[in-house]
Amino acid sequence: MKKWEENIRKVIPYTPGEQPKLQNLIKLNTNENPYPPAPGVASVIQSFSSDYLRLYPDPAASELVHAIAQNYGLADDQVFVGVGSDDVLAMCFLTFFNSRKPILFPDITYSFYDVWADLFRIPFRTPALDDSFCICPEDYMQENGGIIFPNPNAPTGAVLSPDAIERILSANPDVIVIVDEAYIDFGGESALPLIDRYDNLVVVQTFSKSRSMAGMRIGFACASPTLIHYLNDVKYSYNSYTMNRVTIAAGTAAIKDKAYFEETCRKIIETREWTKKELSALGFSFPDSCANFIFAQHKKIPAPELFKALREAGIIVRYFNKPRIDNHLRITIGTPDEMRRLIDFLKQYCQNHL
Repeated sequence: MKKWEENIRKVIPYTPGEQPKLQNLIKLNTNENPYPPAPGVASVIQSFSSDYLRLYPDPAASELVHAIAQNYGLADDQVFVGVGSDDVLAMCFLTFFNSRKPILFPDITYSFYDVWADLFRIPFRTPALDDSFCICPEDYMQENGGIIFPNPNAPTGAVLSPDAIERILSANPDVIVIVDEAYIDFGGESALPLIDRYDNLVVVQTFSKSRSMAGMRIGFACASPTLIHYLNDVKYSYNSYTMNRVTIAAGTAAIKDKAYFEETCRKIIETREWTKKELSALGFSFPDSCANFIFAQHKKIPAPELFKALREAGIIVRYFNKPRIDNHLRITIGTPDEMRRLIDFLKQYCQNHL
C-alpha cells in the first residue's frame, strides 16, 4: 500500500439492481413501476423551455415542496426533498446519526443502510427478523444512537403495523427514528400521521415506485419543522442545488394527479394478489407482501437454479446471495401480461424439474 492510500476513505459500495441493455426482456428485478408516469409529467417535459436551463434551480424546490405538503396535509416546513430517497436517507444518516452508540436496523433489509453507516463511520447493530421475516419491536427497545427500518420491509415485503411503530417510537424518545416508506403506497399504513405527535420521527418516501419516476430521482422526508431545518442545514453545507428545474416541474405535476396515482397503485396491487395465488399453487412460499414485489422461495427448486433459468428465458428477477435469504427470489410486479408470462414459464419449468 502506498503512503497516500492510508488516508483514503474506503468502503464496500452498494450494488444497484442490474439495468440490462438486452432487448425484449421481462424486467422484474428493480421494483420499477410497469406503467408510465402521470400524463401531466410528459406535458411538462415536452413544453419545458431549454432556455431555463441556463439558470440555477430554486435551491429549496419550493414548488415541489408545497405540492407534496398539500397532498399530505402538511406545512411546507415539514417537507424536505432530495434526489431520490437514497439522497434523502443519506442526508438523514449524516444529519441525525452522530452519537457513539450504534444505530439499529434489521439484519435483512435495504442493503444501502450498512453502506451509509460504513461511509459515515456510524456504529450499527442489526437485530434479526423473526422466522417470518418480520421486525420484532422489542428488539428496538435497547440502547441505541438511532433507528431506521423500511415499512414495508425490503426485500421481504412484510409490513409493520402503526401500533408496532408507535411502540418503537415511545420506547426511543431520545433518538431519531426513520421509517423508510418506499413501498407504503402498495400496502400497510403510513406513519405520516404520527409526525405531529413524535418530534423525533422522520418518514421518507419516494416517487420512484408508486409514481413511476425512478428515472427522474425524487425523494422526500416529512418530519417536524425542527428536523427539516436541520436536514436543510446539512444539505446547504453539501450541495445547495440538488434538484434540477425539469425534475421540480415534473414532480409537481406527478403529485397533483392523485386519480392517476391511485389507479396505478390499484392495478399493481391486483396483479400482485393474482401472482401470489399462482405462485402458491406452484409450490412457492413467501411473506405476505404489501409492496410491489414478492419475496419467494420454492419448496424444492433452489433459487439460484430458478434465477438462471428465468434469465435464460429473458425474465430478470433479483437474487441476493446472502445468509438467510440465499434461497429466495425477489420478483417485481409487472404488467398482467408480464406476470402471466412469468407464471407460464414457471409452470412449465416446475413440471419438467420435479
